[in-house]
Amino acid sequence: MVAGMTGAWIDHDLAALRAACYAADDRSLVALLRTRDAEPVLQQCGDVLTAAITRGVPAAVETAARCSAALHMRNGEGDEVLADQLDAAIGGTAPFLRPLPVDLEELSGLLEGDPAWGGGWVDLNTGECLPATADSGDLWYGVAPEDTGQRLHVACAGSHAAYRDMEDFIAVLDDRSLADALATAIRGRGAFRRFKDVLAASPAEQRRYWLFSAERRHGRARAWLADHDYRPTPHAGCSRALSTPCTPGPS
Repeated sequence: MVAGMTGAWIDHDLAALRAACYAADDRSLVALLRTRDAEPVLQQCGDVLTAAITRGVPAAVETAARCSAALHMRNGEGDEVLADQLDAAIGGTAPFLRPLPVDLEELSGLLEGDPAWGGGWVDLNTGECLPATADSGDLWYGVAPEDTGQRLHVACAGSHAAYRDMEDFIAVLDDRSLADALATAIRGRGAFRRFKDVLAASPAEQRRYWLFSAERRHGRARAWLADHDYRPTPHAGCSRALSTPCTPGPS
């Protein structure tokens, strides 16, 4: 960790980061990341940081290089995609993937929502994520994205990945008493609800899990988008990466 930098993200810092991402305020984002360990929020702010490099924001390149190194080291799903994006911006080369102003949180909702109602479309003109229930007729009658060329079909993968997030978070907890309680909570039906209820008794660990889970969800959504040759780009009012957190999956 760089000298003078602190690791913990408190509510005030997260609110500032949320505001910077929502407004695509790259200068404020870079200033904040220079004073905090960026590892817990890399996927959630990486696209605004990429824009900061392109716009020549002071210290953006140095900040992005540190974030890219952290992504390569962490090597979670979608991390290499974002690291390559940051490295390309640092090197002044154009990213290979096509830009699309899609909200990764919304895309994650389509990918990992309730299988009965999940899935949907991404509008390739606007980046808007449309749930299946908003366009159910097209899904039922099998209108494929290539029929119009303007939409990308999103199939719902269900909550299996979100369940693994809970397991992986439990595995790295230092508080073994809490870990044991959470391990018991996720057994059987209602696992997500019970996990959330038990974790609520420990606000600090609850905040850590919100960030941990968000990073995982955003990374998976980014990887899915890259598999379809697109990358997310920010615009003011689009990113809600650090919006009110929730525990994904069925209750």
